[in-house]
Amino acid sequence: MRSSRSDNGSLVSSPTTVGGQAATQNASTRNAAGQGAASQNTATQVVLAFDDNRLASVLFGQYGQNLALVERRLGVVAEQRGNHVNVAGSRDGVERARRVLEGLYERLKRGDELVSGDVEGAIRLAIAQGSLFDYDPATARPSFEEINLRKRPVRARTAAQDAYIRALRRHALVFGTGPAGTGKTWLAVAHAVQLFERKEVDRIILSRPAVEAGERLGFLPGDMREKVDPYLRPIYDALDDLMDARIVERALQTGEIEIAPLAFMRGRTLANAVVILDEAQNTTAMQMKMFLTRLGENSRMIVTGDPSQVDLPPGQTSGLAEATRLLRNVEGIGHVVYTAEDVIRHELVARIVDAYDKAALKAAKAGENKARENNAGENKAGENKARENSARESKE
Repeated sequence: MRSSRSDNGSLVSSPTTVGGQAATQNASTRNAAGQGAASQNTATQVVLAFDDNRLASVLFGQYGQNLALVERRLGVVAEQRGNHVNVAGSRDGVERARRVLEGLYERLKRGDELVSGDVEGAIRLAIAQGSLFDYDPATARPSFEEINLRKRPVRARTAAQDAYIRALRRHALVFGTGPAGTGKTWLAVAHAVQLFERKEVDRIILSRPAVEAGERLGFLPGDMREKVDPYLRPIYDALDDLMDARIVERALQTGEIEIAPLAFMRGRTLANAVVILDEAQNTTAMQMKMFLTRLGENSRMIVTGDPSQVDLPPGQTSGLAEATRLLRNVEGIGHVVYTAEDVIRHELVARIVDAYDKAALKAAKAGENKARENNAGENKAGENKARENSARESKE
């Protein structure tokens, strides 16, 4: 929706157009006295028309679930009538909803698939682009970064994922840290597959520390790959999602995709390869140093992990935490930090992560206060002891 300003200072909406373009039915006007902030809150109503009924049905989602997500996330009301959508709400909300729906419709016209995660990604992009008055179509990026693979394109769905993809392209070594469900490992595998398909590297090497999440699984039967497979299941799932299953199996057999347990990497030089270390928060400081120094010519290294889920024995320092601290300002190394807002799994996951983060922060503050009280008590006791000793000496 585009707006123009009349001579008396009130906002007048543009006329109706067809084919996915916004059409204003009725816009509430308010004299803003020259202040843009007031006009941002003006209620607006627009009609979006989509000329392909089949694509419009996919866009709206089964039982209108995509429209419901747009309503919930952008604070608007979206009513479907055939291949038209009536969107009402604040000016900023309506404008963002228009950009989301029209952008997704253009993707469908190009033949792309559409899932709920793509809708969420488009919503986050619209929010990141700013309000109606900040948005400039000439300078704004039309979409987040994407990774083009033979099987299907992979698009960033959050600003952090967008920064992550750009860092992967720019740096030879990239750390991706943050909570579960943010797409750290999935995007790392997608980037590795892209480089492999383009013949920019010869191999994809997958590794992770063999540390159980608070359990002891005991002896695992089979050869090396079969022993490590349970730990690398998330990476296998990503490979199967991003590559043809037959190509994955053949590459595993020929060694083009290699499973390399972290414990057996010492002494190796990993050249012409993309090396992914997953669950890196469970490496020790020495393991992490050993791994990072395996980087060879024409290789890329991607290290992912969640610092809040360390399964190391008590008292051991996480190699991931130490590495990100020591290498923070080293040239050629990228580090992207995800937060609970970047979780792209079920929306409940983001709330769960946020609740745990708040509890951890509260516990940390309580610990600091307790330590401060103990220090104050010790200081006071020391002062009292010194006074007693001084009084005893004066009597003597």
